[in-house]
Amino acid sequence: MIQNEYLQRVYTQVVTRDPDQREFHQAVLEVLESLEPIVVQHPEYESRGILETFVEPERMICFRVPWADDHGQIHVNRGYRIQFSSTIGPYKGGLRFHPTVNLSILKFLAFEQILKNSLTGLPMGGAKGGSDFDPKGKSDGEVMRFCQSFMTELNRHIGQFVDVPAGDIGVGAREIGYLFGQYRRVRGSFDAGVLTGKGLAFGGSLARTEATGYGLCYLTQEMLKVLRSDSFEGKTVVISGSGNVAIFATEKAAQLGAKVVALSDSDGYIHDPDGIKLDVVKDIKLNRRGRIKEYAAEVPGSTYTEGFRGIWTIPCDIALPCATQNEIDGETAKIIVKNGTMAVAEGANMPCRPEAIHEFQAAGLLFAPAKAANAGGVATSGLEMSQNSIRYTWSFEEVDSKLQTIMVNIFHNIYDASCAYNMPGDLAAGANLAGFQKVADVMLAQGVI
Repeated sequence: MIQNEYLQRVYTQVVTRDPDQREFHQAVLEVLESLEPIVVQHPEYESRGILETFVEPERMICFRVPWADDHGQIHVNRGYRIQFSSTIGPYKGGLRFHPTVNLSILKFLAFEQILKNSLTGLPMGGAKGGSDFDPKGKSDGEVMRFCQSFMTELNRHIGQFVDVPAGDIGVGAREIGYLFGQYRRVRGSFDAGVLTGKGLAFGGSLARTEATGYGLCYLTQEMLKVLRSDSFEGKTVVISGSGNVAIFATEKAAQLGAKVVALSDSDGYIHDPDGIKLDVVKDIKLNRRGRIKEYAAEVPGSTYTEGFRGIWTIPCDIALPCATQNEIDGETAKIIVKNGTMAVAEGANMPCRPEAIHEFQAAGLLFAPAKAANAGGVATSGLEMSQNSIRYTWSFEEVDSKLQTIMVNIFHNIYDASCAYNMPGDLAAGANLAGFQKVADVMLAQGVI
């Protein structure tokens, strides 16, 4: 609930201007509710219109994407790029190819990306883009032709010092390869730094695939250490999703001594009380592009249940939602609390609804918000950009070490901010405060209002 008159005025303006963009409203409200202490201390933010500027994208690009299927039939999808903030660096954020993609979802993701990128300490602004194209069930040729058409338009809006997209849901190594190939052909230039998540042979970074899942566990481990004098060791973990984030969070959690017992996809979830066999999951999801239910058919003692939300009925010590936005509502949160969970850290973007976060905090659970907890992916994208700039490749161990340092620093930055504004341990508020203050102060210094 917003109490401050200035913050309420800004939020009302957001809702009035775009009344149908519910996901964007939710993201803005969650941030503004945290900012009262900093707005009170800095009246210049109001007099200079910092917040009004902060919640409005610098640029929104929408375009058609015609492409031909394998039978020569023409289809037309819609493409987007939301260039939200370039205050502290070039626009940076992923591309999402999924039927649910719309302006509201991309604005929410781009808005969150501003704060997430700020928290990494790297010079990156915030953006997001994508299309309502669904790569699922499409041939390689169809995906290639779509990506080429998409990049034929997008290329004029991006550049290694302007806007650097990466992957997100539906955009993996295959799609990034096709997108980069078309960019190179259209522009006639090998600008490796224009996309991240590339293949290792043409400018990609080691550890980028693992980065979001690994980073999630690094921050969670530090949170457990500092706030509970505890760790992953001996803990039971439930992770939703089964894409890159979930798979490599499973891998790192196991390396840290935990047992992951459940994963999901959009159809349902698997439960393996003996611990998920990650080699089987990787083969199904990364090699075969299959469905998670295939795991239960291959691993004795495991079960598959239709309906992905049921995964949160499985008791665990640590919950890592890594599927999609708003997967945990208030009622689901109550189940998680009742089952004795001690910590929740968001691997997906905004997977917990506001009422769920309230339930966790009221019950005394540790809670790490996505803009901090899943920042490992974009942090390593920033490291990929650095390697492209110096035309050099660091080892896996070097990148992983830098990633771990960044994630530990993010935790301490958001925890210190929560303490500085008399909300010790409220990491959701701390992430908003720390991320916003850096951007706001740079906006003032640059005189961009």
